[in-house]
Amino acid sequence: MKEREGIIVGGIGCLLLVTWLGFLFHRSPQFPGSAVGFLFGVAATILMLAPLAYLISKRIPFLRARITPHVSLQSLLTIHVYTGILGPLFAIIHTGHRFDSLLGITLTAVMLLVVVSGLIVRYLLRYVAHEIKDKLLLLQTARGDLDSAWGVLENSPPEMRGLPKMHFLLASLASLGFEAPVGGPAGEVIRIADGVANLEYAIRTHELFKRWFTRALNLHIILSVILYLLLALHIGSEIYLGLRWLQ
Repeated sequence: MKEREGIIVGGIGCLLLVTWLGFLFHRSPQFPGSAVGFLFGVAATILMLAPLAYLISKRIPFLRARITPHVSLQSLLTIHVYTGILGPLFAIIHTGHRFDSLLGITLTAVMLLVVVSGLIVRYLLRYVAHEIKDKLLLLQTARGDLDSAWGVLENSPPEMRGLPKMHFLLASLASLGFEAPVGGPAGEVIRIADGVANLEYAIRTHELFKRWFTRALNLHIILSVILYLLLALHIGSEIYLGLRWLQ
């Protein structure tokens, strides 16, 4: 199910990117004010307001206690993901690629940043968290293997505790960074220790990514607030212009 969600959302995300880049080849200034353009705008607004249900339910315990018995947080999150990417797609279609006003351009830019930051939080952060979990399990096993190999080395005869001499060619390859096979208990300790060091480095790198992606969550929330403010200004300005036109 999660893999299917990733494929669907990824496909819609690519379609959103292609639709946005359509301004390079297409421009329809009259479309946003047409009946069809208006319907796309209304649908985009409704879809972009739907993600608030998950945000409110997750952040406000009083409402969560009353909503979750009927709709689970996981279902609300799924709705949050799909509507959060379909709404911007409909909004881009609504614009007709008429990016004339500063408000419209800013609203579109913030909307796309919200989508990108949301996808990072939803998929990349989860992927990194799973990678850290898997590598921690591997590291625990590797450290056990290292302790066992070290015990074998300590119980070996003194003449077997040193590293065997390498052939000149193998030593040259090892100096260049290529892995050269080393036999004996000491060689086994070195091989496992090298694997442990690589796992520890990978975990530290993934933890760095996790911290950055966690910041992306805060950025996603801030950008979402800005998006709703700009959306309110956009709707208000359109209503104001419409009333002036009727007068």
